[in-house]
Amino acid sequence: MIRLFVGLGNPGPEYEATRHNAGFWWVDALAAKLGARLVAERSWHGHVARANVAGSTVWLLQPMTFMNRSGQSVAALARFYKIAPAEVLVVHDELDLAPGQAKLKCGGGSGGHNGLKDIHAQLGSADFWRLRLGIGHPGVKAEVIDYVLRKPSPEQREAILASIERTLAASPELIAGEMERATMKIHAGPPRPRPPRKPAPDVSGPPSAPAAPAASNPPAEDPP
Repeated sequence: MIRLFVGLGNPGPEYEATRHNAGFWWVDALAAKLGARLVAERSWHGHVARANVAGSTVWLLQPMTFMNRSGQSVAALARFYKIAPAEVLVVHDELDLAPGQAKLKCGGGSGGHNGLKDIHAQLGSADFWRLRLGIGHPGVKAEVIDYVLRKPSPEQREAILASIERTLAASPELIAGEMERATMKIHAGPPRPRPPRKPAPDVSGPPSAPAAPAASNPPAEDPP
């Protein structure tokens, strides 16, 4: 089962609404769903919440160490509570997925994500779960840093928030350790928009021509 949910982001109001903080948004939404409150904990270098779900203890964490030192916070909490890497889910922004898309996987590389790199280094293992929230790509590698640290457009933000709401529906399966079912839910993707309805064909036919007025007979003349 997943015992530790980690959302990645950068602390401070200047980063709050940026693409790189999508992981923070997800954990905020999970805390609200579970009725938990995130509070600052110096021991874990982050904002932490504890929730009891179906008799199990679940931890929520937002590292406040800045992205490239996320592992310091994750490893401190995981080691203290003896949480194995396979019981950790890290939620992060993903350049290789379009806004609105999300993917779940266990292990693998960092894909250049500094938060994942540091978590791997600090845990000593890459065998933790990742929930990748699509934010799209600027199209040019040199623009990536500026792109992730900027706010998404209103349309992109709406799509990202929709993917957060949709993937949260899999949280019971994640907590229960039903990873196959959770993966199916998350990978189902957003519903396709329905095509607009075609107007019903007009079966009434062309309008009728007005009836011609009845011809009137001229009055008969009197005989001479």
